[in-house]
Amino acid sequence: MKFSIERAALLKAVSQAQSVVERRNTIPILANVLIEAEGSDASFRATDLDIEVVDKAPAQVERAGATTVSATTLHEIVRKLPDGALITLTSDSAAGRLTVEAGRSNFSLATLPREDFPVMATSEYQSNFKAPAPVLRRLFDKSKFAISTEETRYYLNGVYMHISESEGSKVLRCVATDGHRLARIDAPMPDGAADMPGVIVPRKTVGELRKLLDDDEMEIAVSVSETKIRFATPDITLTSKVIDGTFPDYTRVIPQGNTRKMEVDASDFARAVDRVATVSSERSRAVKLQLDEDRLVLSVNAPDSGAAEEELVVAYADERLEIGFNAKYLLEIASQVDRENAVFLFNSSGDPTLMREGNDMSAVYVVMPMRV
Repeated sequence: MKFSIERAALLKAVSQAQSVVERRNTIPILANVLIEAEGSDASFRATDLDIEVVDKAPAQVERAGATTVSATTLHEIVRKLPDGALITLTSDSAAGRLTVEAGRSNFSLATLPREDFPVMATSEYQSNFKAPAPVLRRLFDKSKFAISTEETRYYLNGVYMHISESEGSKVLRCVATDGHRLARIDAPMPDGAADMPGVIVPRKTVGELRKLLDDDEMEIAVSVSETKIRFATPDITLTSKVIDGTFPDYTRVIPQGNTRKMEVDASDFARAVDRVATVSSERSRAVKLQLDEDRLVLSVNAPDSGAAEEELVVAYADERLEIGFNAKYLLEIASQVDRENAVFLFNSSGDPTLMREGNDMSAVYVVMPMRV
């Protein structure tokens, strides 16, 4: 195999591939990227057996072929080569080496046979549809902060993507929760997605997917089966197993009867929470919210380090309320708000609180209170 490729194209392809590779591997081949050159393209494939990413890049192929080489080492070499360099990769399967040449730089890397590289089995997908990158980006970006990191409740270690109904029309919905907070984000249902099975997309896949969604003009082809999900652009294909488990009935924890309504400027609120939480040594320290007519007082009392208080002007016309929240959770939820105003709906100091952006019901957040 021998081909030449632009540094920028190679760096993009290899960095996507190496980020899938696990740092600690008991199976040596899983630390490698499979490079295949044919026609006018080179493709770079990496897997951790749960996720597989294939990135294609244009190349000048002199001799078609394939080999595997350490993903991290190749990425580091390409990263350190000068901008605009033309890189030539030549593999010698008899010697088990891959030569990387650019200008006066020359590297010789150990390879492993391509036959040992595990390729994810193709499966039949029940549902195939297309969605614009910004739509998918919003669904996952706004929900991923609530993914649980608790391994025992593995079915919460991802984003539940499914078809649901909202205000009389079908929507593509992403939900994530860790039991303390919940995010539910809706988008109009794309054509062809009606019979999509509900799947739990793992946390790592959500992180990898984010790199595909940067181009606002891109249409992403999405394929879903009971066991796998695939996201594809013309250049990159990301295939992932989904979490084998049942996502809990999240509708039960979204409060319907919260009537005490507070409207506040989202960025002012986030900055105030951040400031008062500074005196607390623990990130989980509760912030107390005291609500009176059109007035909110945020306070933190940390006996070992001090106390803080800040007052904000809000729109609130209900009876007095005192309620406490984990400062980190409040900050994460407030930072999801794209428009100016955040609307908080309270019931009592012991009940879950609902937050949304203005009157927009397509993004709803729930956060459990803390005792203060």
